[in-house]
Amino acid sequence: MIRIENLSKTFTLHNQGGTILRVMEGASLAVAPGECVGLTGQSGSGKSTLMRMIHGNYLAASGLLEVAGLDIVTAQPRQIVALRRDTLGYVSQFLRVVPRVPTIEVVAEPLLRLGVAPDAARARAADLLARLNIPERLWGLSPTTFSGGEQQRVNIARGFAHAFPVMLLDEPTASLDAANREVVLTLIEEAKARGAAILGIFHDEGARDRVCDRLVDVTRFTPGLAA
Repeated sequence: MIRIENLSKTFTLHNQGGTILRVMEGASLAVAPGECVGLTGQSGSGKSTLMRMIHGNYLAASGLLEVAGLDIVTAQPRQIVALRRDTLGYVSQFLRVVPRVPTIEVVAEPLLRLGVAPDAARARAADLLARLNIPERLWGLSPTTFSGGEQQRVNIARGFAHAFPVMLLDEPTASLDAANREVVLTLIEEAKARGAAILGIFHDEGARDRVCDRLVDVTRFTPGLAA
């Protein structure tokens, strides 16, 4: 579901005379349906950069980057929007939502975009919010008023609302207590069981050992860091 071959990324530093900064070269990896692959490497080695390229936030300089058969490097913006709606889920570390939208609507929104009946979408959202221990009295409030931990759990619920065939997970268990960490790991295991291809960053070694089938050290793709 994810296929990367000889991928490279550069940044142009316009405030430094147009200097070209090479941040990734020769990246190659694949993630199959039902598999979870963990990205490892020291801070600054390119883990988040690679995730952002896969999600279409950063444009690769060269190489092949396919998600469910779509080459992200050459895809049109409308194709990437459709891929994110139907196929590619991304659970980031931070919740970004429109203020004043109720939490249950925030979580249901990915399903509503797909045309799922509102009652069914909200029922799925309610189930996930309950599993992640968000009190029902908060569901009608905007999550922008919540604590950091509550916002993270809302973000996770939103990311798992639709059964995305491909998922990107950026530190999904960071700062969670033991009970909610267990819920998130179970959600990841359920996604793997239904055949989702998952690529993630897990600094929680216990979580990584439990859900990842293998690890890829991105340091070897980073100019100046590769051995």
